[in-house]
Order: sequence, then structure tokens, then C-alpha cells
Amino acid sequence: RGPLPGGRSQLLTVSGQSQCFFPMRLWIFARTLPKALETQDVCILRDMKIHLPVLEIRILECRDEGYNVRLRGIKIKSFWEWDLILNADMFQPARLVRYPLLKGVDADVLYRRAVLIQRFVQLLDSVLHYLIPLSEDSIGTFNSMKPFLLLSKQSTALIIHCLQSSESTPPHTMPKLYINRHLAREHRANPALDPSCRNTVFTQLYEGLRSSKNNQPLDYRWPRSHSQWWECDFITEGIVDNGGGFRDSLSDVSEELCPSSGDVPVPLPFFVRTSNQGNSSSDTRDMYVPNPSCKDFPKYEWIGQLMGAALRSKEFLILALPALVWKQLAGEEVSWSKDFAAVDSELVNLLEVLEGVDREGFEFMFGKELTYTTVQSDQCVVELIPGGSSTVVRYEDRKEFIRLVQKARLEESKEQIAAMRAGLLRVVPQPVLDLLTWQQLEKMICGDPVITVAELRRFITFEDFSSDDTCIQNFLEALNNFTSEDLSRFLKFVTGRSRLPVQITVFPESLNALDLMPQASTCSCSFFLPNYSSAKACEELLRYAVYNCVSIDTDKESWDE
Repeated sequence: RGPLPGGRSQLLTVSGQSQCFFPMRLWIFARTLPKALETQDVCILRDMKIHLPVLEIRILECRDEGYNVRLRGIKIKSFWEWDLILNADMFQPARLVRYPLLKGVDADVLYRRAVLIQRFVQLLDSVLHYLIPLSEDSIGTFNSMKPFLLLSKQSTALIIHCLQSSESTPPHTMPKLYINRHLAREHRANPALDPSCRNTVFTQLYEGLRSSKNNQPLDYRWPRSHSQWWECDFITEGIVDNGGGFRDSLSDVSEELCPSSGDVPVPLPFFVRTSNQGNSSSDTRDMYVPNPSCKDFPKYEWIGQLMGAALRSKEFLILALPALVWKQLAGEEVSWSKDFAAVDSELVNLLEVLEGVDREGFEFMFGKELTYTTVQSDQCVVELIPGGSSTVVRYEDRKEFIRLVQKARLEESKEQIAAMRAGLLRVVPQPVLDLLTWQQLEKMICGDPVITVAELRRFITFEDFSSDDTCIQNFLEALNNFTSEDLSRFLKFVTGRSRLPVQITVFPESLNALDLMPQASTCSCSFFLPNYSSAKACEELLRYAVYNCVSIDTDKESWDE
């Protein structure tokens, strides 16, 4: 590939009797090669178009400035491996223990498949910007290509281009909304007292935005630098909202839609807990699905718009939804065996048993009590066929019953998800959803749910401290004893967000007293660290603050209302 080190050129002689069946002999006269070549790659015959089964290389002589030098070794690899960084050793069984589905597949077959996929992706990248339409009226025709797009080096640039080209101009003045969070907390404690949910932060925001825009919703297609979508005035709280109140309101909405604790009532009707939340053996106990009984589709559409706004910005709307929902939002196909176990694992297992049971076992387990009905996630019983509640399932018809149950449960929230997707597409162009996998879509909207001290530490900057300040040592030691939930609470206490990434600046508290309560400014994402007598005292007071501070009360005096 070009001249060799030292300015010398390659001297090659090629001979062969046939292009297809006989060996090709390639003689490299090594007397022209300097010693440095031993550790450098040289690409030869890069554009060869024919296959020759044998390549013979003879090193006749190797000198460096007249001295004979020993050749320590030579490695030959194909130019495909050169470009794709692939080799057959990568697919040996010992290196595939993380992929049990590949067990038993021949390593050479896996290698050749990988090379084929990589070659295809290279070709795809070269034409992708011609294939993916960037217009607003694009239809999603590229979902089947998503496994390959995940490997593409061009898809990220296309996503950024598509988002930027569809941006709108931010409003000159932000809507100012008056939110009463005390009433919202009272509603959360007992949602049954007000089925209309008018006191929730969600409803107050929704109604306030409608009235502030003459009943016309915001478009949410602002540039990523537009960091605040509305201004909050929290009634009876002393706040001047320069971003912190806005972020608090988004966190409140997330918590109302999908509460992080399974021990509290759900204050809004749009999502219901999955059956797995009552199943202690399930790995996915904290998920929610759209409520099949809720038909308030305009609000579902607004939720989709907020999701799109989060995708375009640095903010997060944290919704604990299973892959079953994210896949439909991204336009991907869902399947019973792969996706529904995260919603109702017991039903998935029961239907597997029902399919494989013999007649005697069927009669013993169900008798004449199994009818053509199923229970949805909202606990409503629905008939699978007309008169299904009075029709008994026979043994020979059990597979048809299983098919009907699977179809009904997979589609139980179909209308609600369609409304959310419609709102999402009002903010995010269709090509972006074509280019994103459901996992990427979830992370761009919700952020990374797991927070570690090491990850959090990357986003913390200490100002006005000495390098060996004991305050910093006590603070970091306290954080090391925090759980992921504790760290999420700390993040919300300081920034109004509960997920990374967000930059935090830590300043020393100006007062000299020991063991004071910490303070934070969510607008500037600043944390004021008092002087603590020990790491234990810091940990206890900090944990108390992040779990018990639920209002903003130092921006202004109460008589400024």
C-alpha cells in the first residue's frame, strides 16, 4: 500500500501457470526491505479480482544498511480482515460463552457469516444516504434493515441530520404555568378521591399549555440547545424557574405516569402495572403498559410528543415500559415468546404447559372451567369469541384458544400505543424511527436507569476546594455507600433530573458550622457541600435531604407571591 518505509519501493515478481487451479508464487526480494518492515503492515494485491488457492512467499535476503538481519516473523492476512478487523479466532467456542444460541454452530460458518454481514454493511453505508428518505412524508420501509443499521457507521450522522433539518424556531417567550404541587401530592396519596385527576402535575401542565397557546399545542421540534420548554411557578414554593423548576415538573410527570415504587397507587389512568409486578419470581417487576380501558387518546398523543421532545433534547421522560411497547413505538414487530414474558410471565408459562399437556392432564387441570376469555392488564375480562364466557375450551381446540389469547393480549393496548406513536411522529420524523432500534429509542428518551458512583463521579466538578480537602473525601465516601436509588434521588435533589448525563458543580458551603443540611440549586445544577465531622454524618444528612426535600423554597420570599 504505497512506498515502503525509508522511501524504498516494493519489488515484486509474480508467476503462475493458471489463474484458477495452480499456485501463484509471489517472490518478495527482501534485500530491498528495511528492518522496520518487521513490525509494519503492507497491503499487496489489494484489488485482485480472482481467486488463487495458494500464495507462496520466498524471502531471499534481508539486509539493513548492508548487515544481514534476522526476520523474526511474518503474518499474512486477507485484505477483508485488514479492513473489517475480523478473524476466525473470534468465533471459537471459548469466546462465545455469552451467546448460548450460537452453541454448536461451526466456527468457520460464523466467521463467514460475519464477513458477509460486514461486507453488506460496507455497501449499505456507501448508499444509505440515498436509500433513507429524509422528507416529512416518508413511510417506514426500513424496519427490516434495523439489525444491519445497528452496525452502520452512517446511521448516527443521518439521524442527527434528519433531526436538525426538521427543527423549528423556539418561541420567543416561554409559556408560564402555575403549578400547585401540594394538591398534586394530596392526589397521589389517594387518587380515588378525584377520578378526573385534575390536581396532578400532568393535568395542570396539559391544561396550562393548551390555554397558553389558544388551544394549540407546542410543536416540540426545537434545537437541542433549547433547554427549557416552559416556565413553572410552583404555588407556595419560592422559585424563580431558570430551568430547575421545569426539570422538576418533568420528573413529577414521569413519577405520576409510572411510579417508581410498587407500593403506591398509580395517580393517573394512562398506564397500569404489569401482572409481573405481583409476581415475585419475575425479573421485570417494575414495568407498566398502556391501560387498555383508557380511551383519552389526545393525552396519550401528548405523552408521545413529550417523548419526542425528550429524544430531541437533553431532558428525560422516564417511563418504565417493556420492550413490547418500545418495539411498537419504533415500528418493530413483536412476538409472544420474546416480548410478552416481561408483561405476564405466568401466563406465558401457563400457555406453554397447556400446549404440551396430554388429554388426561388437561382434564385434571381445567376440567370444564376453561372458557374463551382472558384477563387483560387492566384486570378486565374480555371474550375471545362471541359468547366466549359461556363456551368451554375442548382439549382438541386448545391450540386455537392459545392463539386467540396471545393475539388478544399482544394487541390489548394497540390503540393507546398508536396514539403515543402518532404524537411521537409529530415531533420526530419517520426516518429517525426507521434508523433507531427500540433499545436506542428507549435510552434516548429515558436515559440510563442504572447510576453508579463511578459514572456519577464523571459528571461532578469541584470548585474552590483544595486538592486534599477532607470535605471532598467525606462526600465521596458517603456516595460510595449510596444505592442506585439513593444516587438517583441525589441527582434529582441537585439537578431536577433523576438520570445521567447531567453536569454537577460542587461548591463549599459558605457557613463554617459543622454538620449542616446540604443545599442545591437545580437551575444551575449546583450543590453546596457543608463541612461534615465525618463521612458517616455526611451520608446520613445527605440521604435525609434527598429523600425529604420535596419543594423549592429559597429562590424568593413567600410575600413575593
